[in-house]
Amino acid sequence: MTNDVSHSDLKPHLDWLYEGFNRRELVHPDPLEFLYLYPDPADMEIVGLVASSLAYGRVAQILKSVSDVLDRMGSPMRYVVDTGRERFHSDMRGFKHRFADGDDVAELLFGIKTAIKSFGSTKQCFLSCCSSDDETVIPALVRFVARLRDTAGGHNSHLLPCPSDGSPCKRLNLYLRWMIRNDDVDPGCWTGVTASKLVVPLDVHLHRISRALGMTQRKQADMRAALEVTEGFRGIVPDDPVRYDFVLTRLGIRGDMKPDVFLRRCGVQGSE
Repeated sequence: MTNDVSHSDLKPHLDWLYEGFNRRELVHPDPLEFLYLYPDPADMEIVGLVASSLAYGRVAQILKSVSDVLDRMGSPMRYVVDTGRERFHSDMRGFKHRFADGDDVAELLFGIKTAIKSFGSTKQCFLSCCSSDDETVIPALVRFVARLRDTAGGHNSHLLPCPSDGSPCKRLNLYLRWMIRNDDVDPGCWTGVTASKLVVPLDVHLHRISRALGMTQRKQADMRAALEVTEGFRGIVPDDPVRYDFVLTRLGIRGDMKPDVFLRRCGVQGSE
């Protein structure tokens, strides 16, 4: 560990951050804000999967790309159910977001359509992948990704990374956080999966902070690191280990709270 700080020492500082910054008006800029535009859970879960899948790169470009896809879709559930595979490709032609193009998004939508046709919703598809014996959502996520990828012909493998490849699956774990947790920020439109099984959506920013807080010693932000960090936060909030994810991502985005300032408040000096 970079710093020897106990869970009991960290909790008051993390709770202070949560109480001060876990507010919906502080979400922007974040792709999560698109979910608030769709009160129907059937729409929200589709929007969430599209938005989280494109949540890489500069945030301004993420918001622009997600908005582009949603504008092409109209009513998400109706569009996915009523549209065929060729039309998906036609409607998404010309789309580009870093490594993803219109064909990738079209195949993602076709995978969602197939899941809805087979299970009734992406929620039911995910629940069918869950086992009560699973300690985290990761085994279910492996099965879920396999089902969504099954019809895609390899197009959306980078939009839907698989945990078994060692990826921390930040975007898919972000999607599950949005779907399962429920507070002022996370809409939590799914029931049937306990928040205690969620895994932190680990990216470079959260990895740096987590190393400084002593949650992991791993220098690479991979799946092993994500599980170690999750276990560290589970020691603080056993039933909600992803509770602090959103507010920790605000550090560095908001000008009034920098990561190093918060780390000093916790009694640590940051990570190398």
